[in-house]
Amino acid sequence: MIGLWVNICRFSLAIVFIFSGFVKAVDPLGTQYKIQDYLAAFGWTDFIPDSFPLLGAFLIGIVEFCLGVYLFFGIRRKITPRSLVLIMSVMMPLTLWLAIDNPVSDCGCFGDAVVMSNWQTFGKNVLLLIASLTVLVWRKRIFPLVTTRLDWLIAMYGFLFILGITSYCYYKLPIFDFRPYHIGADIRAGMEIPAGEKPTVYETRFIMEKNGERKEIVLDNYPDSTWTFVDTRLVVKEKGYEPPIHDFFIVRQEDGEDITDKIFDDDNYTFLLIAHQLELADDSTIDLINELYDYSVSNGYFFYCLTSSSDEEILRWQDSTGAEYPFCLADNTTLRTMIRSNPGLILLKEGVILNKWGVNELPDEYQLSDRLEMLPISKVDVFSSAFKVFMLIVSFVVILFVICMFDLYWEKRRLRKVCLEQADEMNDN
Repeated sequence: MIGLWVNICRFSLAIVFIFSGFVKAVDPLGTQYKIQDYLAAFGWTDFIPDSFPLLGAFLIGIVEFCLGVYLFFGIRRKITPRSLVLIMSVMMPLTLWLAIDNPVSDCGCFGDAVVMSNWQTFGKNVLLLIASLTVLVWRKRIFPLVTTRLDWLIAMYGFLFILGITSYCYYKLPIFDFRPYHIGADIRAGMEIPAGEKPTVYETRFIMEKNGERKEIVLDNYPDSTWTFVDTRLVVKEKGYEPPIHDFFIVRQEDGEDITDKIFDDDNYTFLLIAHQLELADDSTIDLINELYDYSVSNGYFFYCLTSSSDEEILRWQDSTGAEYPFCLADNTTLRTMIRSNPGLILLKEGVILNKWGVNELPDEYQLSDRLEMLPISKVDVFSSAFKVFMLIVSFVVILFVICMFDLYWEKRRLRKVCLEQADEMNDN
Protein backbone atom coordinates (compact mmCIF):
# COMPACT_ATOMS: atom_id res chain seq x y z
CA MET A 1 0.00 0.00 0.00
CA ILE A 2 2.85 2.34 0.75
CA GLY A 3 4.29 1.79 -2.70
CA LEU A 4 0.94 2.58 -4.32
CA TRP A 5 0.53 5.77 -2.26
CA VAL A 6 4.09 6.91 -3.02
CA ASN A 7 3.63 6.50 -6.75
CA ILE A 8 0.26 8.25 -6.66
CA CYS A 9 1.99 11.19 -4.98
CA ARG A 10 4.86 10.90 -7.44
CA PHE A 11 2.70 11.11 -10.58
CA SER A 12 0.47 13.84 -9.10
CA LEU A 13 3.50 15.98 -8.25
CA ALA A 14 5.02 15.32 -11.67
CA ILE A 15 1.91 16.44 -13.54
CA VAL A 16 1.56 19.60 -11.42
CA PHE A 17 5.21 20.60 -11.86
CA ILE A 18 5.27 19.79 -15.59
CA PHE A 19 2.16 21.91 -16.13
CA SER A 20 3.35 24.71 -13.86
CA GLY A 21 6.77 24.86 -15.51
CA PHE A 22 5.32 24.70 -19.01
CA VAL A 23 2.81 27.56 -18.60
CA LYS A 24 5.59 29.71 -17.13
CA ALA A 25 7.97 28.76 -19.95
CA VAL A 26 5.52 29.67 -22.73
CA ASP A 27 5.11 33.14 -21.23
CA PRO A 28 8.53 34.18 -19.87
CA LEU A 29 7.70 37.90 -19.92
CA GLY A 30 4.50 37.28 -17.96
CA THR A 31 6.55 35.36 -15.37
CA GLN A 32 9.01 38.24 -15.32
CA TYR A 33 6.22 40.73 -14.60
CA LYS A 34 4.97 38.54 -11.76
CA ILE A 35 8.47 38.38 -10.24
CA GLN A 36 8.64 42.17 -10.48
CA ASP A 37 5.33 42.36 -8.60
CA TYR A 38 6.80 40.20 -5.84
CA LEU A 39 9.93 42.34 -5.63
CA ALA A 40 7.79 45.47 -5.41
CA ALA A 41 5.71 43.89 -2.64
CA PHE A 42 8.88 43.08 -0.68
CA GLY A 43 10.35 46.53 -1.37
CA TRP A 44 13.39 45.02 -3.07
CA THR A 45 13.04 46.71 -6.45
CA ASP A 46 15.92 49.13 -5.84
CA PHE A 47 18.30 46.40 -4.66
CA ILE A 48 17.81 43.77 -7.36
CA PRO A 49 19.47 44.07 -10.80
CA ASP A 50 17.07 44.71 -13.68
CA SER A 51 18.14 41.49 -15.40
CA PHE A 52 17.20 39.31 -12.42
CA PRO A 53 13.41 39.03 -13.03
CA LEU A 54 13.88 37.82 -16.60
CA LEU A 55 16.65 35.39 -15.63
CA GLY A 56 14.48 34.16 -12.77
CA ALA A 57 11.55 33.67 -15.16
CA PHE A 58 13.66 31.45 -17.40
CA LEU A 59 15.07 29.44 -14.48
CA ILE A 60 11.78 28.89 -12.66
CA GLY A 61 9.98 27.52 -15.70
CA ILE A 62 12.89 25.28 -16.73
CA VAL A 63 13.56 23.93 -13.22
CA GLU A 64 9.90 23.14 -12.48
CA PHE A 65 9.38 21.42 -15.82
CA CYS A 66 12.56 19.34 -15.57
CA LEU A 67 11.82 18.25 -12.00
CA GLY A 68 8.35 17.17 -13.12
CA VAL A 69 9.78 15.14 -16.02
CA TYR A 70 12.42 13.53 -13.79
CA LEU A 71 9.82 12.55 -11.20
CA PHE A 72 7.39 11.24 -13.82
CA PHE A 73 9.99 8.90 -15.32
CA GLY A 74 11.50 8.03 -11.94
CA ILE A 75 15.01 9.26 -12.73
CA ARG A 76 17.37 11.33 -10.59
CA ARG A 77 15.68 9.85 -7.52
CA LYS A 78 18.09 11.41 -5.03
CA ILE A 79 18.17 15.05 -6.07
CA THR A 80 14.60 15.37 -7.42
CA PRO A 81 12.64 14.65 -4.17
CA ARG A 82 15.04 16.82 -2.16
CA SER A 83 14.61 19.68 -4.63
CA LEU A 84 10.83 19.40 -4.49
CA VAL A 85 10.79 19.49 -0.68
CA LEU A 86 13.13 22.51 -0.71
CA ILE A 87 10.91 24.37 -3.19
CA MET A 88 7.72 23.64 -1.28
CA SER A 89 9.37 24.56 2.04
CA VAL A 90 10.10 28.00 0.59
CA MET A 91 6.69 28.40 -1.06
CA MET A 92 4.69 27.47 2.04
CA PRO A 93 5.56 30.51 4.20
CA LEU A 94 5.56 32.74 1.13
CA THR A 95 2.04 31.78 0.10
CA LEU A 96 0.84 31.98 3.72
CA TRP A 97 2.08 35.58 3.83
CA LEU A 98 0.35 36.26 0.49
CA ALA A 99 -2.89 34.81 1.82
CA ILE A 100 -2.80 36.92 4.99
CA ASP A 101 -1.55 40.27 3.66
CA ASN A 102 -2.66 39.94 0.00
CA PRO A 103 0.09 42.18 -1.47
CA VAL A 104 -0.24 40.34 -4.80
CA SER A 105 -3.72 39.23 -5.86
CA ASP A 106 -2.54 36.19 -7.84
CA CYS A 107 0.55 34.14 -7.01
CA GLY A 108 1.17 33.25 -10.66
CA CYS A 109 1.84 29.57 -9.89
CA PHE A 110 0.16 28.50 -13.12
CA GLY A 111 0.67 31.69 -15.08
CA ASP A 112 -2.52 32.96 -16.70
CA ALA A 113 -3.74 29.43 -17.46
CA VAL A 114 -5.23 28.82 -13.99
CA VAL A 115 -5.88 31.75 -11.68
CA MET A 116 -6.21 30.88 -8.00
CA SER A 117 -6.83 32.97 -4.94
CA ASN A 118 -4.02 33.23 -2.40
CA TRP A 119 -5.83 31.00 0.11
CA GLN A 120 -6.47 28.40 -2.60
CA THR A 121 -2.78 28.54 -3.48
CA PHE A 122 -1.80 28.02 0.15
CA GLY A 123 -4.09 24.98 0.44
CA LYS A 124 -2.65 23.56 -2.78
CA ASN A 125 0.90 24.00 -1.48
CA VAL A 126 0.04 22.18 1.77
CA LEU A 127 -0.99 19.15 -0.28
CA LEU A 128 2.09 19.41 -2.51
CA LEU A 129 4.39 19.60 0.52
CA ILE A 130 2.81 16.46 1.99
CA ALA A 131 3.22 14.67 -1.34
CA SER A 132 6.85 15.88 -1.63
CA LEU A 133 7.73 14.61 1.85
CA THR A 134 6.09 11.28 1.05
CA VAL A 135 8.14 10.91 -2.11
CA LEU A 136 11.34 11.90 -0.28
CA VAL A 137 10.89 9.45 2.62
CA TRP A 138 9.94 6.48 0.42
CA ARG A 139 11.80 7.40 -2.76
CA LYS A 140 13.11 3.84 -3.08
CA ARG A 141 9.51 2.76 -3.73
CA ILE A 142 9.45 4.83 -6.94
CA PHE A 143 9.61 2.50 -9.94
CA PRO A 144 11.44 3.97 -12.95
CA LEU A 145 9.87 4.01 -16.41
CA VAL A 146 13.28 3.75 -18.11
CA THR A 147 16.53 2.04 -17.28
CA THR A 148 19.73 3.82 -16.36
CA ARG A 149 20.86 3.12 -19.92
CA LEU A 150 18.72 5.94 -21.31
CA ASP A 151 17.70 8.04 -18.29
CA TRP A 152 20.33 10.61 -19.28
CA LEU A 153 18.63 10.98 -22.67
CA ILE A 154 15.25 11.66 -21.02
CA ALA A 155 16.82 14.25 -18.72
CA MET A 156 18.71 15.99 -21.52
CA TYR A 157 15.75 16.05 -23.92
CA GLY A 158 13.41 17.43 -21.24
CA PHE A 159 15.87 20.25 -20.52
CA LEU A 160 16.53 21.09 -24.18
CA PHE A 161 12.82 20.97 -25.02
CA ILE A 162 11.71 23.44 -22.34
CA LEU A 163 14.74 25.68 -22.97
CA GLY A 164 13.82 25.82 -26.65
CA ILE A 165 10.16 26.60 -25.87
CA THR A 166 11.11 29.40 -23.47
CA SER A 167 13.61 30.96 -25.87
CA TYR A 168 11.17 30.80 -28.78
CA CYS A 169 8.34 32.40 -26.79
CA TYR A 170 10.65 35.13 -25.54
CA TYR A 171 11.93 35.97 -29.02
CA LYS A 172 8.45 35.90 -30.55
CA LEU A 173 5.16 35.58 -28.67
CA PRO A 174 3.72 32.88 -26.37
CA ILE A 175 2.63 29.88 -28.42
CA PHE A 176 -0.37 29.54 -26.11
CA ASP A 177 -2.15 32.73 -25.04
CA PHE A 178 -4.25 32.24 -21.90
CA ARG A 179 -5.07 35.92 -21.49
CA PRO A 180 -8.36 37.59 -22.45
CA TYR A 181 -6.59 39.40 -25.33
CA HIS A 182 -5.82 36.27 -27.38
CA ILE A 183 -6.28 36.14 -31.15
CA GLY A 184 -9.98 35.88 -31.89
CA ALA A 185 -11.03 37.55 -28.65
CA ASP A 186 -13.78 40.17 -28.73
CA ILE A 187 -12.60 42.89 -26.35
CA ARG A 188 -15.99 44.53 -26.08
CA ALA A 189 -17.67 41.19 -25.26
CA GLY A 190 -15.01 40.56 -22.61
CA MET A 191 -16.00 43.82 -20.93
CA GLU A 192 -19.71 43.01 -20.71
CA ILE A 193 -21.46 42.36 -17.41
CA PRO A 194 -23.95 39.45 -17.29
CA ALA A 195 -27.55 40.40 -16.64
CA GLY A 196 -28.32 40.69 -12.95
CA GLU A 197 -24.70 41.05 -11.89
CA LYS A 198 -23.51 44.16 -10.09
CA PRO A 199 -20.38 45.45 -11.79
CA THR A 200 -17.20 46.51 -10.08
CA VAL A 201 -16.86 50.26 -10.32
CA TYR A 202 -13.43 51.46 -11.41
CA GLU A 203 -11.99 54.91 -11.75
CA THR A 204 -9.05 55.76 -13.96
CA ARG A 205 -6.86 58.40 -12.42
CA PHE A 206 -4.30 60.32 -14.40
CA ILE A 207 -1.12 61.46 -12.68
CA MET A 208 -0.28 64.87 -14.10
CA GLU A 209 2.59 67.26 -13.39
CA LYS A 210 3.04 71.02 -13.72
CA ASN A 211 5.87 73.16 -12.37
CA GLY A 212 7.04 70.29 -10.15
CA GLU A 213 3.55 69.73 -8.72
CA ARG A 214 1.87 66.36 -9.19
CA LYS A 215 -1.79 65.55 -8.74
CA GLU A 216 -4.24 62.81 -9.60
CA ILE A 217 -7.23 63.73 -11.73
CA VAL A 218 -10.13 61.85 -13.32
CA LEU A 219 -11.00 61.88 -17.00
CA ASP A 220 -13.85 64.36 -16.59
CA ASN A 221 -11.40 66.95 -15.27
CA TYR A 222 -8.56 66.33 -17.73
CA PRO A 223 -6.42 69.49 -17.64
CA ASP A 224 -5.12 71.65 -20.45
CA SER A 225 -1.87 71.13 -22.33
CA THR A 226 0.18 73.00 -19.72
CA TRP A 227 0.03 69.87 -17.58
CA THR A 228 2.30 66.94 -18.40
CA PHE A 229 1.03 63.36 -18.31
CA VAL A 230 3.10 61.07 -16.06
CA ASP A 231 1.17 57.82 -15.49
CA THR A 232 -2.26 56.25 -14.98
CA ARG A 233 -3.70 54.39 -12.03
CA LEU A 234 -6.81 52.23 -11.91
CA VAL A 235 -8.71 52.41 -8.63
CA VAL A 236 -11.54 50.14 -7.47
CA LYS A 237 -14.32 52.37 -6.15
CA GLU A 238 -16.90 49.63 -5.51
CA LYS A 239 -16.30 45.85 -5.65
CA GLY A 240 -18.67 43.72 -7.73
CA TYR A 241 -18.59 41.32 -10.69
CA GLU A 242 -15.31 41.61 -12.52
CA PRO A 243 -15.40 40.73 -16.23
CA PRO A 244 -12.30 39.23 -17.89
CA ILE A 245 -11.51 42.65 -19.37
CA HIS A 246 -12.19 45.50 -16.98
CA ASP A 247 -9.40 47.98 -17.42
CA PHE A 248 -9.36 48.63 -21.17
CA PHE A 249 -9.54 52.21 -22.36
CA ILE A 250 -7.93 54.29 -25.08
CA VAL A 251 -7.51 58.01 -24.43
CA ARG A 252 -6.13 60.29 -27.12
CA GLN A 253 -3.00 61.96 -25.82
CA GLU A 254 -3.44 65.32 -27.50
CA ASP A 255 -6.82 66.20 -25.99
CA GLY A 256 -7.70 63.48 -23.46
CA GLU A 257 -10.71 62.20 -25.44
CA ASP A 258 -11.76 58.59 -24.81
CA ILE A 259 -11.91 56.95 -28.26
CA THR A 260 -12.48 53.36 -27.11
CA ASP A 261 -16.04 53.13 -28.44
CA LYS A 262 -15.04 54.93 -31.63
CA ILE A 263 -12.54 52.17 -32.40
CA PHE A 264 -14.98 49.42 -31.43
CA ASP A 265 -17.80 50.83 -33.55
CA ASP A 266 -15.72 51.37 -36.67
CA ASP A 267 -16.03 48.55 -39.23
CA ASN A 268 -12.59 49.31 -40.64
CA TYR A 269 -9.27 47.75 -39.62
CA THR A 270 -7.23 49.33 -36.83
CA PHE A 271 -3.55 48.81 -36.09
CA LEU A 272 -2.59 49.20 -32.44
CA LEU A 273 1.12 49.61 -31.78
CA ILE A 274 1.51 48.58 -28.13
CA ALA A 275 4.50 50.10 -26.32
CA HIS A 276 3.68 50.05 -22.63
CA GLN A 277 6.89 51.89 -21.76
CA LEU A 278 8.54 53.79 -24.57
CA GLU A 279 11.70 54.32 -22.56
CA LEU A 280 12.21 50.54 -22.52
CA ALA A 281 10.90 49.80 -26.01
CA ASP A 282 13.00 48.07 -28.68
CA ASP A 283 13.57 50.59 -31.50
CA SER A 284 15.45 48.20 -33.81
CA THR A 285 12.45 47.89 -36.16
CA ILE A 286 11.36 51.51 -36.09
CA ASP A 287 11.75 51.90 -39.88
CA LEU A 288 9.40 48.97 -40.42
CA ILE A 289 6.90 50.46 -37.93
CA ASN A 290 6.96 53.76 -39.83
CA GLU A 291 6.34 51.83 -43.07
CA LEU A 292 3.36 50.11 -41.42
CA TYR A 293 1.95 53.51 -40.53
CA ASP A 294 2.41 54.70 -44.11
CA TYR A 295 0.66 51.55 -45.34
CA SER A 296 -2.25 52.25 -42.96
CA VAL A 297 -2.62 55.84 -44.08
CA SER A 298 -2.51 54.97 -47.77
CA ASN A 299 -5.21 52.31 -47.32
CA GLY A 300 -7.45 54.28 -44.96
CA TYR A 301 -6.82 52.22 -41.81
CA PHE A 302 -6.52 53.63 -38.31
CA PHE A 303 -3.13 53.43 -36.64
CA TYR A 304 -2.53 54.33 -32.99
CA CYS A 305 0.37 53.86 -30.62
CA LEU A 306 -0.85 52.90 -27.14
CA THR A 307 1.45 53.65 -24.24
CA SER A 308 1.47 54.49 -20.53
CA SER A 309 4.58 56.66 -20.87
CA SER A 310 4.68 60.33 -20.00
CA ASP A 311 4.38 63.17 -22.50
CA GLU A 312 8.12 63.73 -22.22
CA GLU A 313 8.87 60.13 -23.16
CA ILE A 314 6.42 60.31 -26.07
CA LEU A 315 8.14 63.47 -27.35
CA ARG A 316 11.55 61.84 -26.95
CA TRP A 317 10.36 58.80 -28.91
CA GLN A 318 8.99 60.99 -31.69
CA ASP A 319 12.24 62.94 -31.95
CA SER A 320 14.44 59.84 -32.05
CA THR A 321 12.32 57.71 -34.37
CA GLY A 322 10.54 60.23 -36.57
CA ALA A 323 7.17 58.78 -35.55
CA GLU A 324 4.21 60.58 -37.13
CA TYR A 325 1.46 58.26 -35.88
CA PRO A 326 -0.92 59.47 -33.16
CA PHE A 327 -0.39 58.45 -29.54
CA CYS A 328 -3.00 57.30 -27.06
CA LEU A 329 -2.80 56.59 -23.35
CA ALA A 330 -3.78 53.31 -21.70
CA ASP A 331 -3.15 51.42 -18.48
CA ASN A 332 0.36 49.98 -18.22
CA THR A 333 -0.75 46.58 -16.85
CA THR A 334 -3.40 46.31 -19.55
CA LEU A 335 -0.87 46.96 -22.30
CA ARG A 336 1.55 44.38 -20.89
CA THR A 337 -1.32 41.90 -20.78
CA MET A 338 -2.47 42.60 -24.33
CA ILE A 339 0.83 41.56 -25.91
CA ARG A 340 4.14 40.27 -24.55
CA SER A 341 6.30 42.54 -26.62
CA ASN A 342 7.49 46.12 -26.31
CA PRO A 343 6.59 47.23 -28.86
CA GLY A 344 4.08 44.80 -30.32
CA LEU A 345 1.41 45.12 -32.99
CA ILE A 346 -2.27 44.14 -32.83
CA LEU A 347 -4.72 44.13 -35.73
CA LEU A 348 -8.24 44.99 -34.59
CA LYS A 349 -11.61 45.14 -36.30
CA GLU A 350 -14.82 46.05 -34.46
CA GLY A 351 -13.15 45.16 -31.18
CA VAL A 352 -12.04 41.68 -32.33
CA ILE A 353 -8.33 40.84 -32.25
CA LEU A 354 -7.51 39.41 -35.68
CA ASN A 355 -3.75 39.02 -35.35
CA LYS A 356 -0.77 39.86 -33.16
CA TRP A 357 2.93 40.31 -33.90
CA GLY A 358 5.93 40.71 -31.66
CA VAL A 359 8.69 43.18 -32.42
CA ASN A 360 10.76 40.46 -34.13
CA GLU A 361 8.02 39.31 -36.49
CA LEU A 362 6.28 42.48 -37.69
CA PRO A 363 4.64 42.18 -41.14
CA ASP A 364 6.71 43.66 -43.95
CA GLU A 365 5.98 44.86 -47.47
CA TYR A 366 5.90 41.29 -48.80
CA GLN A 367 3.14 40.31 -46.36
CA LEU A 368 1.30 43.60 -46.92
CA SER A 369 1.26 43.38 -50.70
CA ASP A 370 -2.45 44.23 -50.97
CA ARG A 371 -5.30 45.59 -48.91
CA LEU A 372 -5.96 43.73 -45.69
CA GLU A 373 -9.29 42.42 -46.98
CA MET A 374 -7.36 40.36 -49.49
CA LEU A 375 -4.62 39.05 -47.17
CA PRO A 376 -4.64 35.97 -44.91
CA ILE A 377 -3.06 37.90 -42.01
CA SER A 378 -6.37 39.71 -41.50
CA LYS A 379 -8.24 36.45 -40.88
CA VAL A 380 -8.42 34.67 -37.53
CA ASP A 381 -6.61 31.34 -37.88
CA VAL A 382 -8.98 28.89 -36.16
CA PHE A 383 -6.60 25.97 -36.72
CA SER A 384 -3.55 27.52 -35.10
CA SER A 385 -4.27 26.28 -31.55
CA ALA A 386 -5.03 22.72 -32.69
CA PHE A 387 -1.86 22.71 -34.78
CA LYS A 388 0.21 23.92 -31.83
CA VAL A 389 -1.18 21.16 -29.61
CA PHE A 390 -0.45 18.59 -32.33
CA MET A 391 3.13 19.79 -32.76
CA LEU A 392 3.63 19.80 -28.99
CA ILE A 393 2.46 16.19 -28.77
CA VAL A 394 4.69 15.15 -31.65
CA SER A 395 7.77 17.03 -30.48
CA PHE A 396 7.64 15.97 -26.85
CA VAL A 397 5.20 13.21 -25.93
CA VAL A 398 5.75 11.05 -29.02
CA ILE A 399 9.53 11.37 -28.91
CA LEU A 400 9.64 10.43 -25.22
CA PHE A 401 7.31 7.51 -25.94
CA VAL A 402 9.63 6.30 -28.70
CA ILE A 403 12.61 6.53 -26.34
CA CYS A 404 10.75 4.49 -23.71
CA MET A 405 9.72 1.85 -26.28
CA PHE A 406 13.30 1.58 -27.53
CA ASP A 407 14.54 1.23 -23.96
CA LEU A 408 11.94 -1.49 -23.26
CA TYR A 409 12.89 -3.37 -26.43
CA TRP A 410 16.58 -3.16 -25.57
CA GLU A 411 15.94 -4.38 -22.02
CA LYS A 412 13.91 -7.36 -23.26
CA ARG A 413 16.73 -8.27 -25.61
CA ARG A 414 19.20 -8.08 -22.74
CA LEU A 415 17.07 -10.28 -20.50
CA ARG A 416 16.56 -12.80 -23.30
CA LYS A 417 20.28 -12.95 -23.85
CA VAL A 418 20.90 -13.49 -20.13
CA CYS A 419 18.33 -16.31 -20.05
CA LEU A 420 19.93 -17.99 -23.04
CA GLU A 421 23.36 -17.75 -21.48
CA GLN A 422 22.05 -19.28 -18.26
CA ALA A 423 20.37 -22.09 -20.21
CA ASP A 424 23.62 -22.81 -22.05
CA GLU A 425 25.50 -22.97 -18.78
CA MET A 426 22.98 -25.44 -17.36
CA ASN A 427 23.24 -27.61 -20.47
CA ASP A 428 27.04 -27.60 -20.23
CA ASN A 429 26.82 -28.77 -16.63
